[in-house]
Order: sequence, then C-alpha cells, then structure tokens
Amino acid sequence: MAKKARKQQPGGTPATVALTTAGTAFTVHAYDHDPSAPSYGEEAAEALGVAADRVFKTLVAEVDGELVVAVVPVAGSLDLKALASAVGGKRAAMADPAAAERTTGYVRGGISPLGQRRRLRTVLDASAGSHATICVSAGRRGLEVELSPADLATLTGASLAPIGRA
Repeated sequence: MAKKARKQQPGGTPATVALTTAGTAFTVHAYDHDPSAPSYGEEAAEALGVAADRVFKTLVAEVDGELVVAVVPVAGSLDLKALASAVGGKRAAMADPAAAERTTGYVRGGISPLGQRRRLRTVLDASAGSHATICVSAGRRGLEVELSPADLATLTGASLAPIGRA
C-alpha cells in the first residue's frame, strides 16, 4: 500500500540549506519511510506518486581509487563501465558504504548529491535532461527534493552522461 506523501517547508538538511543559499527553486517532499522497504528510491517514487524515471538515486562509486557520485533513475541501475568512461577512468566499483557515508556526511538511503561534506565529482544520467524536474534525496530517508536537472547539474558541477541502464 502506498504511503501518503506530505509537503515540508525547505530547510533542515545540508542539501536544502545549499539550495536555499544558492537561491535555487525547489520543492521538498516528505513521506513516512518504511525501514523494511527493499528499495529506498522505489519507495520514494511510490510514496510521492511520481514516475520512477523521474526519481533519481545517488550512488557513490570508486573510479580508479577516486570516489565519484553517480545520479541515476531509480527505475534502472548504474552502468559502472559507462561511469568510469564518463570521468576518464578505467575501472569502477561501488564504494564501501562506510566510506560513502563518511565522505558525504549522509547515511545510506539518504545520500544527497547536494550539500555533501566533501564535494565529489558528480555525473548525472543524461536521461534527466528529458524531464522538467526530477527528485533526488534531500539528505535523509523519507525526504526528497524536486528541482530542475539543470539546477542540479549547476550546483553539483555535474557532467551529464548516459550512465544508467534500464
């Protein structure tokens, strides 16, 4: 059964503070997170009533020893080879979850591409450009932020590349 989404005023996480400070237009959406949900992203899409190709998950990978952020639709998966190629690397693997949490300042399932403790190189899946707005984590489980893909790319310094797989 879908959970009811509720709107929340901006502020409260490093991601929303970064958006507010930058003067970027965004909407925060909160929902009741179910700790037993098998997929944080799919749970968010269902709770918000948004198509899964408009809700993006933030993944931290290691490319040739460097941590890199990949932002891909929750409806698919990350193509590690394409990510490595997008950043000029040779080998990519998912980062150790503890390293991802320590470096970004967020917990797994709530990692936002915005307001990270240490800004990492970021790649946004090219499919984001086909939407007026997308949703990404606002910095904690049960909290999403909706903004334009162009604003997300600008604020994170992200490059756009086809790094997602359906």
